[in-house]
Amino acid sequence: MDDNPVTKSRLASQFTGVDGRQQRTVNSNNRWWLWLAMICAFGIGLYVWVARGTAAKVPPAMPVVPVSATYAKEGNLDIYLSQIGTVTPFATVTVRSRVAGQILSIDFKEGSLVETNELLLTIDPRPYQAQLVQYEGQLARDKATLANARITLGRYRVLFDQGVIAGQDLDNQRALYDQARGTIENDQGLIDGVKVNLAYCRVVSPIKGRIGLRQIDLGNYVQANDALVVITQLQPISVIFSVPEDDISEIVEDMRSGRQVSVQAWNRDLSRQVATGFLLTLDNEIDQTTGTVKLRAQFANDDDALFPNQFVNARLLLRTLRDKVLVPTAAVQRTEHGANVYVVQSNQTVVRRPVVVGATLADSTAIEKGVQAGEAVVTDGLDKLQPGSKVAVRIDSGSLGVPAESSASQN
Repeated sequence: MDDNPVTKSRLASQFTGVDGRQQRTVNSNNRWWLWLAMICAFGIGLYVWVARGTAAKVPPAMPVVPVSATYAKEGNLDIYLSQIGTVTPFATVTVRSRVAGQILSIDFKEGSLVETNELLLTIDPRPYQAQLVQYEGQLARDKATLANARITLGRYRVLFDQGVIAGQDLDNQRALYDQARGTIENDQGLIDGVKVNLAYCRVVSPIKGRIGLRQIDLGNYVQANDALVVITQLQPISVIFSVPEDDISEIVEDMRSGRQVSVQAWNRDLSRQVATGFLLTLDNEIDQTTGTVKLRAQFANDDDALFPNQFVNARLLLRTLRDKVLVPTAAVQRTEHGANVYVVQSNQTVVRRPVVVGATLADSTAIEKGVQAGEAVVTDGLDKLQPGSKVAVRIDSGSLGVPAESSASQN
């Protein structure tokens, strides 16, 4: 091996030059990747900054709220006054025996309808028939006595005129004649009384109505004034209810004008109308403890839907609001600032509209101002809405769920 220092120096220079070029190449490659990484990071940061700025400028899309809506319509709204009432018959009769005797026959069926003067039962008439024969015989005898007294009185008058007898004898005979006449009248009264008792042996219905459960059995002996059966008139029938004194003037005005005030009878939960009638009369004084007055309404009750002592809801028609814009009551929101509704616009968004409410009855509300007939008002989903909300509308097919021009109520 060559140990020449010069040779070693040349060799070292050659190797050093090669390694230097390699080192410079490596360093150049590293710087290129570094710049590329920096450019990528800058691009990503710029993209994120631009994206955030754009997101801040574009508002988020509002969710679509599903709601139910109904078209407002123009029509009439009947204003009713609803009160609890009691079905009360016009007549309830407790049939009692007028004479004493044994029940020979029962001619009615419990719970059946009976007509006026229809035979109900028969009491043994034989004791009264025997009395009638006795009194008629007594009358015949007393008529003969009266005839004799009349003849004798005529003779005494002739004798008195001839001066044969004294005036006292004539007066005595006249008194005997008057006494005989009184006896005849007494006998006739006894006969008439027995005939009445004989008629009372046939117990008949005093009214037309439904007969109740009998209180006697065949063969029983009854005394005068014993209860036999109860009959209640059902057709027509009445309902008695009370109204506040503040409404009396309006009711009296309607009755004075000759208008027949309609009254409806509904069941307890107001789910079914039982009958329709009219206001018949009202009481003559106000109950000071309750501040109400009693009214009586009459119902034909041809279908026997009303039963005595039944509790019903009486709805009296106070007045009718005509040609009003009607919306469901569920569509009206009431706040401290007043009433408002949500109206669906043509672009499927809603606007909150303040309204003036005229009157409310159950599911219908009359709007004086704020909504026009034909506009769709939201009835369900109101709690999720705010002005401008996008909605998916389902039109309610209820009584108000059609345009006004095709379903306006007519009364």
